[in-house]
Amino acid sequence: MIKFKKMWSMLTVTALITLTACGSGGTSNENAKSGNATTSSSEADAAFAKGKYDPPIEFSSVLMPKKYVQGDTKENNVHDRWMLETLGMKHKDTWYPANDDQYRQKLQLAIASGEKLPDFVAVPTNAVLTNQLIDSGQFIAIDELFDKYANKILKDHAAAHPELWYPFTKNGKKYNMPILEYTDNDDTLLWLREDWMEKLHLEAPKTIADLENIMDKFKNENPDGLAPKDVFPLAISLKNNTNTWMGSLDWLFGAYGTIQEQWNKDADGNLEYGSINPGAKQALAKLSEWMDKGYIHTDSALWDEGKSAESWTKGAAGILPGANWVPDWPAPDLMKNVPSAKIKAYPVPAGPDGFIGTKWQNSGVNASIMINKDAKHPEAIFLYYNYLLDNLANPAAGSEFEYGFAKGYDWDIIDGQPTSDKEKIKEFSNEFPFLTGPARIPDLYMKTLVKLADGVTPETPYEKQMAEFRKPENWAAAKVVMSQLDVRKQNYFTGAATPTMVSKWNLLRQSEMETFNKIIYGKLPVDAFDQFVTNWKANGGDQITKEVNEWFKSVSTK
Repeated sequence: MIKFKKMWSMLTVTALITLTACGSGGTSNENAKSGNATTSSSEADAAFAKGKYDPPIEFSSVLMPKKYVQGDTKENNVHDRWMLETLGMKHKDTWYPANDDQYRQKLQLAIASGEKLPDFVAVPTNAVLTNQLIDSGQFIAIDELFDKYANKILKDHAAAHPELWYPFTKNGKKYNMPILEYTDNDDTLLWLREDWMEKLHLEAPKTIADLENIMDKFKNENPDGLAPKDVFPLAISLKNNTNTWMGSLDWLFGAYGTIQEQWNKDADGNLEYGSINPGAKQALAKLSEWMDKGYIHTDSALWDEGKSAESWTKGAAGILPGANWVPDWPAPDLMKNVPSAKIKAYPVPAGPDGFIGTKWQNSGVNASIMINKDAKHPEAIFLYYNYLLDNLANPAAGSEFEYGFAKGYDWDIIDGQPTSDKEKIKEFSNEFPFLTGPARIPDLYMKTLVKLADGVTPETPYEKQMAEFRKPENWAAAKVVMSQLDVRKQNYFTGAATPTMVSKWNLLRQSEMETFNKIIYGKLPVDAFDQFVTNWKANGGDQITKEVNEWFKSVSTK
């Protein structure tokens, strides 16, 4: 599955949200704001002017050891040799956790005991953890460092997406250097059985009504000869979240003017919880109708995201809401089970009043780096990351990184031709423990796929790699995504849980899921939605909305 959010293993630690930022050794947050950096401005400026530190500097960080090849070790490897030779940097007292759990435990102990943390600490996209680390007083605000040292790629993306700073902002200061990620890669599309569409002579669904007609044909006039009782055209997940990454329903709620399970802007620019918007009631009414007609499998409430795809891959469903990478997974399973199957990505349809919408929660940031107040060279992480973005994210033809990072590691010469095909390179690794994870220019991936879909001959090394390793179905799907950029709805609340959320949110979410599922399954009338909204507001929802908007104003107002 090509989701690209698997940045590097340690940054997927969800259990870190339980980390408590106590026992910071008495260091106040105000001290962290000022920082205690000892590098002189002239020394740092000289390093940036030259592109390396001379003489070399030492710093500590966090690196997850990977599979070492070519005789490399944790202490002597291709990454560290490159970093010293090219940038004049080397490690000292760096953490080398063996896995996610070990990293979590080490962070917990360090924060609780006041132990000195590394100069540069990798932080997953987790608002609770970020705030706890800020409150620990061990890290500096990066505003001045970012303005002075971040390169054009990083600055341009931050300027275009000011919302990326929301999770990292406190008391008007920015604390985390964002690590960039590909944007638009998870936007929802509808993947339809194109062989069924062709055999039934059906056209692209432009509206919900069109889609209903398609589902009816898929079920009752199935081209594969399946009985109606064995076909459930729409594969969705109702188990945990309905605004999710596979089998999602964000597009259906979007067709009625809202996106459920996230905080959207209302007409006045304030944040509202999408699941209590009147449009959600219309979406639930439609889902109840579809369940009654057998368009949705009755086991959907038991299915998580992966399970929701199985009915599609087994050939019993004709529509799977998913991202552009569905041809990589789970589509190959469909092709194995139904060799004659063909698939195609379609835009999400419009509702009866013309509304179109999908979720968009990706501001192009996958994780971040925090800088210790005691770091002697706090700007060094920018020199490092700038180099990756400028040289490795989109390498030039003829450059030393044209085929990959290092020959014999992530690429090699096989039969006289350079290749990074892991099937051909037995010692293929391509998982170098970069301090920031692999360098990515946010809009490069999807723009490149669109160029390929338009028939443009790949010229750059990056374009050639995408042409080799991404399928034509991926290219076409990317073009569909990029044609609907204006329909995406951002989740504007990316902060830590508000005070009332801590005590009330779990119960409110439980009530939401139970009520919505009962409406969908016909166990409650659609009008039960109105009482749900009343109860939601009275049982903490109104106060949470107030707190969410207070947070939003605090991070979005300059």
